Amino acid sequence: MTDVIDRLVVAMNAHDLDAAVGLIHEDYRSEQPAHPGRAFVGRAQMRANWEAMLAGIPDFHAEIRRSVQDGETTWSEWHWSGTRRDGQSFEVRGVTLFEVADDQIVAGRLYLEDVERDVVGIGQAVEALSGRRPRQQNR
Repeated sequence: MTDVIDRLVVAMNAHDLDAAVGLIHEDYRSEQPAHPGRAFVGRAQMRANWEAMLAGIPDFHAEIRRSVQDGETTWSEWHWSGTRRDGQSFEVRGVTLFEVADDQIVAGRLYLEDVERDVVGIGQAVEALSGRRPRQQNR
């Protein structure tokens, strides 16, 4: 993983908002393709988002499971966990693609989702997506 992403994880786990924000370009562009309404531009919005996250999840912890660099883009698989102030468990997993230039993150594409609390089998998931339940296959 790149030094910038490594420092981001350290800052997030230390709950050091200033250090985390310092790694983000002033004109940072964030998009979540599966949730297009969540896109935003700017370091100030990133600060506001993470200020709320760290206040709402006082034991927030981030872990990068795998990471690879491809030119200026770093692909990382994340696991976020903790407990919200209301006592609810918090767990998110997914992948981010961060563009890094001049030791700052200039753009991010986030594919992060809450981990399901109610386990849904593959048959139910396919049916929800397609409207048809798949036939059960024997191994």
